[in-house]
Amino acid sequence: MKILGIIPARYSSTRFPGKPLADINGKTMIECVYERAKLSEKLCDVLVATDDERIYECVKNFGGKAVMTSSELPNGTARCEQAVKNFAVDAVINIQGDEPLLDPLMIDETAELLRENYCVTLCSELKQDFANPNIVKVVLSRENFALYFSRSLIPFKRNKSDLPIYQHIGIYGYSVDFLKKYVSLPSTPLSETESLEQLKILEHGYKIRVKITECKNESIGVDTPEDLERVRGIMRCRSSNT
Repeated sequence: MKILGIIPARYSSTRFPGKPLADINGKTMIECVYERAKLSEKLCDVLVATDDERIYECVKNFGGKAVMTSSELPNGTARCEQAVKNFAVDAVINIQGDEPLLDPLMIDETAELLRENYCVTLCSELKQDFANPNIVKVVLSRENFALYFSRSLIPFKRNKSDLPIYQHIGIYGYSVDFLKKYVSLPSTPLSETESLEQLKILEHGYKIRVKITECKNESIGVDTPEDLERVRGIMRCRSSNT
């Protein structure tokens, strides 16, 4: 199975404009993410899909691969679908461009799930910060398919229970055929209400296979300059320990 890793990257951002080009100890964030993705053993190649010439040139300058996509696309998934059209691959893994600490083994886990599923993602057990709406939670069926994603705490533990709370990890794998189908589907009430595009898949009756990652989830999504400073500190610490 040929699986292409795609990193959607746009310059515009409400909270942090230009973050793909933000400096992390001498490298841009998009270069850091690209290098992490290239460590995966399951991808046939890695590609940045962007709508901005500055990001495109940056990727080319550090020796990466990039394609230009429309600035009118609604989200990163649609950017992946447009980017993959000129590649003869079976599946795509959508790698978040703002997670420079992503463990490449998570990419491998996602790739393994794609062998028997058309849409997959990961989660990990959440131990704290349950009320944070920026941490998306997921509940699973007994067969480890997603039942629902929410910014709210789910499940709500009305009765005393040791049932774990799972945090969704924002990495997605799609068969190319399903990716084409997904982007053609109309938006849905729950996906718009929670601002979670993966809910559109569930609302249209499709399944998302979820794996509880075996990796230690230490990735940090960079949404603010404060997040960036945390990542810089962690990467400086890792560098000094090697």
